[in-house]
Amino acid sequence: MTFLDYAPAPESTSIVDIKPSYGLFIGGKFVDASGDTFATISPSTEEHITTVGEANAADVDKAVQAARVAFDKTWSKLSGSERGKYLFRIARIIQERSRELAIAETIDNGKPIRETRDVDLPLVAAWFFYYAGWADKLEYAGLGPKPQALGVAAQIVPWNFPLLMLAWKIAPALAAGNTVVLKPAETTPLTALLFAEICQQAGLPDGVVNIITGAGATGAALVAHPGINKVAFTGSTPVGRSIAASLAGTDVRATLELGGKGANIVFDDAAIDQAIEGIVSGIFFNQGHVCCAGSRLLVQENIHDDVLHRLQRRLTTLRLGDPLDKNTDIGAVNSKAQLERISALVDAGEAEGATRWSSECVLPEKGFWFQPTVFTNVHTSHRVAQEEIFGPVLSVMTFRTPDEAIAKANNTPYGLSAGIWTEKASRMLAMANSLRAGVIWANTFNKFDPSSPFGGYQESGYGREGGRHGLAAYLAADDQKAGGR
Repeated sequence: MTFLDYAPAPESTSIVDIKPSYGLFIGGKFVDASGDTFATISPSTEEHITTVGEANAADVDKAVQAARVAFDKTWSKLSGSERGKYLFRIARIIQERSRELAIAETIDNGKPIRETRDVDLPLVAAWFFYYAGWADKLEYAGLGPKPQALGVAAQIVPWNFPLLMLAWKIAPALAAGNTVVLKPAETTPLTALLFAEICQQAGLPDGVVNIITGAGATGAALVAHPGINKVAFTGSTPVGRSIAASLAGTDVRATLELGGKGANIVFDDAAIDQAIEGIVSGIFFNQGHVCCAGSRLLVQENIHDDVLHRLQRRLTTLRLGDPLDKNTDIGAVNSKAQLERISALVDAGEAEGATRWSSECVLPEKGFWFQPTVFTNVHTSHRVAQEEIFGPVLSVMTFRTPDEAIAKANNTPYGLSAGIWTEKASRMLAMANSLRAGVIWANTFNKFDPSSPFGGYQESGYGREGGRHGLAAYLAADDQKAGGR
């Protein structure tokens, strides 16, 4: 089969003004970090992007104090409608600067510009618009007629969706009347720092949003600070487990959205071509850097060969390369460390006897890249079927009956997501009722809406983000203690 070649269509970076260095955003101003600085690089080129400050315990304390002052003296005094105006303003500015933010996200993260432009940024704005509408309706959140803000929220976001995860956390926290201290991932701090500029542009009162950059030690100092009332963390299960242990016995609320090993289940009556697109979206979107990725494909045995043939043919059409090229489907892996982890788990899959197939594509000489890969002859005990790879790697298994599909889908320590492909609504509902997953998609995958709650069970964490449930995570009933420790 002959495919048409695409001429390069690079997005211009001239609209983005990246400063040589950034400090911490505390109390409405950029300030120098007390500790060291560190450089960030583009994962697609390994070129230097900017230098950012590394917040130490003293900086964390300043940020929490600034958030506390803003909560006590300013933000908690405003009416819900006034808070909503700020959120609406932030949402509009995000829309106005969406092209700039999309390009910055692609440079910093490595994901294709088509994803940041067409998926991430529209959802970021939608989250702020949605929770702006909630700000004056808190009595309908299900926590009594006068629910109260918790106080200061410590928020830690990952590197796979830096700006979107920021929106998931900051928007409901502010709508509920909390102030926040947010730490982005050390490999992707850029758009969080640009968001700090947006807070200034929107005239947000000083200290309502504080952004501190750094690595694991910075996040640990933030979680351990005695002045916080809520922790919201998205990241790895081991770190989430450590956070939960550190908060045990305290009155600090926590929402943990952790790893996943989602099952994408395809029955023989499914619309196969539609399912193929859902499989591709489920695991190869954002290079597989998705906690709810459909990284395990369960195919009914009698259509296995047909599905695999169509899938492999489809993967040969995916274009890997420059993330700023509008034709690119697969961008760069976010970091060298993540590339090494993906490679190690793929090697383990081959060593355990699974059959590897990778699409033929030329990998750029610079940057961190991994070609789309599919494993067949996978057993449920294989590491590629049990461990979160967090890369463009799909494990394929078969089933004969719905009960076998359920047993294999639930054979995981995680419980974040699943997908079901079938024309029978009764089968779909019966399957969904038996799957241990927080989010289940029907004849689609990786679709999000701010009004829909998202979260998991078991080692995928607890609590929900999005919708009324995500708002309630930042509120206390009027007869409960809130607003300080």
